[in-house]
Amino acid sequence: MTKTDAGADWRAYSGSGLPPILDAALDCFVEHGYHGTTIRTVASRAGLSVPGLYHHYASKQALLVAIVSYAMDDLWVRSSAALEEAGTDVRGRLDLLVECLVLFHAHQRDLAFIAASEIRSLNGEARDTYIAARDRQQRLMDQVIAAGVAQGVFTTAYPREVSRAIVTMCTGVSQWYRAEGEHTPQELAARYCEMTRRTVGALSPSRS
Repeated sequence: MTKTDAGADWRAYSGSGLPPILDAALDCFVEHGYHGTTIRTVASRAGLSVPGLYHHYASKQALLVAIVSYAMDDLWVRSSAALEEAGTDVRGRLDLLVECLVLFHAHQRDLAFIAASEIRSLNGEARDTYIAARDRQQRLMDQVIAAGVAQGVFTTAYPREVSRAIVTMCTGVSQWYRAEGEHTPQELAARYCEMTRRTVGALSPSRS
C-alpha cells in the first residue's frame, strides 16, 4: 500500500512494498547501518553495477531519503484509512489508529526501524521533511485523544503526554518484534488497544 493506492486494505501487507533497489538498500542498512553501508554493497545486493545504481539514485543519501519517504507516506495513508473506517466514534478511532500503528511496526519492522533510527543520517531539508511528517503523524493521535477528553469519554488529565506515550509504545514494536515470536501482529495489536484504553481512561459506553 502506498500513497497511490489509498483504496487498498490498510491491514494488508506483502513484503516491504519497496522497489527492488530500495529493498536491497534497506537490507544493507539493517545489516551494516547507514554509515557502514557502501554504494558498492547496495549495488551488489541489487544485482547492479555501481554506475547502474547511480543511474537510478544519485547517492547513498538519496537511497535513505527514498526509503524514509516511502515509510512515512505509507504509514500516513494507512492511518488515514483506519480513521476513515472508524468514523466519528472516538473510541473506535483510538482502537483503529493503535491497531494501524502496531500492525505497521510489526509487519514493516525493518522499514520502520531504519526510518526512525537513521534520522541522524538525514541531511538538511530531508531531515526537516522527515520531522514534519513525523509530527503530522503524531497529531493524528493528539487529535483523537483531545477529542475523547473533550467529549468526556477519556478521563486522562494528561492528554498530550499520554498521546506521546502511546505512539512511542506502538512505534517501539519495530525494535523488538519477531514474526516467530509468541503473538501475531493482530494479536499484539489487540493487546495494545486494551492497554491504550486503560491509559486514556476510556469510559465504557452507557447501556440503554
